[in-house]
Amino acid sequence: MPRPLFAALAASIFCSAAALGDPTAPDTSKAAPAVPFAFADFTWLNGNARTTDSPLDSKVFTGEFRADTSFIFDFAHPADHTLIGTSESGRTDEFQLQQLGIGGDFHYDNVIGRLMTQFGMYSTMTPRNDASPTVGQWSLSDAYRYISEAYGGYHLDVWNGINIEAGIFMSYVGLFSYYNFDNWAYQPSYVSSNTPWFFNGMRVQIFPTDKLKIEPWLINGWQSYASFNSRPGLGLQVLWRPTGWLSILSNSYAYGTDTVGQPGRNRWHSDDSIEVKYLDDPSALIDKSAFSLTVDAGCENGGGVVCAGSNAAGYPQQYFLGFMLYDRVWLSHDKFALTAGGGAITNPGRYLVLTPPINGATAATGSAYFTQNPGQQFKAWDYSIGLDWMPRQFVTFRIEFNRRAASVPYFSGGGGITPPGAVNTPSGSQTPVCPSGSGGCAPGSAVPGWAPDLARAESRINMALLLKL
Repeated sequence: MPRPLFAALAASIFCSAAALGDPTAPDTSKAAPAVPFAFADFTWLNGNARTTDSPLDSKVFTGEFRADTSFIFDFAHPADHTLIGTSESGRTDEFQLQQLGIGGDFHYDNVIGRLMTQFGMYSTMTPRNDASPTVGQWSLSDAYRYISEAYGGYHLDVWNGINIEAGIFMSYVGLFSYYNFDNWAYQPSYVSSNTPWFFNGMRVQIFPTDKLKIEPWLINGWQSYASFNSRPGLGLQVLWRPTGWLSILSNSYAYGTDTVGQPGRNRWHSDDSIEVKYLDDPSALIDKSAFSLTVDAGCENGGGVVCAGSNAAGYPQQYFLGFMLYDRVWLSHDKFALTAGGGAITNPGRYLVLTPPINGATAATGSAYFTQNPGQQFKAWDYSIGLDWMPRQFVTFRIEFNRRAASVPYFSGGGGITPPGAVNTPSGSQTPVCPSGSGGCAPGSAVPGWAPDLARAESRINMALLLKL
């Protein structure tokens, strides 16, 4: 019997059995809810992986492997090969494994979970930007060092799905993904680079339709393994994709007290993005084009600072304003892509500026050479131009020129930011050989007779090999 005719006959028999009340007949009265955001191809989005296949898939586990290896050519050639002001790469003029991740997603009988490890430079660069482990014991920066994502949860078959999850999960505040394979550019602008990559806490993903997600968060704080003080942070993500060419994202953060030793200082932040695919012609040489625009605004108040204006005590303003704009063009059936973009920020008080690792300084130690006190100004801008070659959906070869500048000396100059004679201690901090009688030199303190070579601008070329399976 021809296959189409057999299928039609089978459907007729099932429908007849259901009409007669046969309990063994399948129930066709209710259609399964649509999978969220599966109605169109969104692999073009900035911050979204372009892969459509998973060679490591099975009934209960979908495996994932990621690798990010880079060579950063810095035109200043810092003597200590150290890069400042970025979460995506830390050393220059040498090959480095930025990230190697092994993990995947678990899914069985409505129980869900995800694990992704992080080996390479991420395992030290990400924890050093979190000062919260200094509160209390058990060295949380070491406990979580090799984990980028780790959470478990439960899926409810309500509307188009509700996921209740707890653990460490990605924030995506600032649009760019933590994983460079997913992004249009290797070095994100400041709006992404200076905002959180992860949260530790609980979230509820609510999908009222297959085009809308509402996701509240209850978290320890702003990119923190622990709580800085006694108050948690609250957040909310709203993601709406009404068509295949438009994505609108809003992230909000409030209530958290995210400065160590300042329990009365509150942080507020709004991050909003729009992405538009304005060209899609698979038969043309330029087969696809899209742009993304992100605008961020936030502030802190209490504990000696105000969001705006002034008060009777004359407290300084402490706020964050920034934007970034990127445009991407795909060519030759998505085998190549050109991306150009950049952005700017102003951040008085420098509360979101990444602490330069001068003499091994971290967010916890601070630095005597780049203080981050209320009222201190920081303005910066950047742009980048990059070319991608993507011979397969699982691999990207990227070369990118990046230019960044700031209103104050901030980037590594030719002399570097490590004192002469500095050595790596077991704790990972840089301890210089100080003159006798100087009393020693703590990682964030001044070193007698020495100063880091800081510049107001930097130019570099980022070259990377990015994999995702």
